[in-house]
Amino acid sequence: MSAPKLTVLKIGGSVITDKSGEPVPRMQDINRLAEEIKNANIQDLILIHGGGSFGHPSAQKYSIKEGFKNGSQRIGFAETHYAMTLLNGFFMDTLILQGIPAVSIMPSSNTLTKNGRIQCFEETQLKTFLKMGFLPVMCGDVVLDAELGFTVLSGDQLVAYIATKLNAERIVIGVDVDGLYDADPKVEKSAKMFKHLTLKELNALLNRLGKPTACDVTGGMFGKMSELLSAVEHGIFVTIVNATKPNYIYKALKGEKVEGTLIEKE
Repeated sequence: MSAPKLTVLKIGGSVITDKSGEPVPRMQDINRLAEEIKNANIQDLILIHGGGSFGHPSAQKYSIKEGFKNGSQRIGFAETHYAMTLLNGFFMDTLILQGIPAVSIMPSSNTLTKNGRIQCFEETQLKTFLKMGFLPVMCGDVVLDAELGFTVLSGDQLVAYIATKLNAERIVIGVDVDGLYDADPKVEKSAKMFKHLTLKELNALLNRLGKPTACDVTGGMFGKMSELLSAVEHGIFVTIVNATKPNYIYKALKGEKVEGTLIEKE
């Protein structure tokens, strides 16, 4: 019997935190998502979550993404990393309470970037945990950078890199809207949602949109889609669903019909 293929699940920071103010976890959603992951009972799963109101404020305040410029940024790097460990801890609590053998792996301990792009990633630990039946839980983080000194590594870059490196079959992205739109549905009431996109159509969409300005230090939805291009090129299926709606993540993990956007190579 062939080994089960890897699934990489990304839960956006806007789903599990309130991004409008102080760092507050949405515990009701985190608990529900942990339950959905438990019920789906998927073998070979990696969970990666975003930072939301935990990771972004300090990273932005101290310009961590731009790299090391002066000593005052060191406390900002430490604050950002610590905030991400706190949010990761909330998720870990709920997963373990559900009886899921989850283990936290922070990228700052196994990843080095160069000009913001992953250069070195120690995958042995991740592969071994998977082989032993654990659920590795990762997140966006601050990391050391060979050129910049340090920077912000988005969960989205991590998702595409790991999925490609470990030959995943699919990526499931949980966001706080129903899928991928041609404009921001929170601003444009007439925004149209795509149910299906090919690699060619996704490229055309990104070229048409151009890079938007956003306070999100990891690039918002445009950044997510740009990062996913490399994974789609490798033939990895991507499903984008609304993780704030009950059982959408469960259905997506189980391969059941669910409202959202499917992206595939052809």
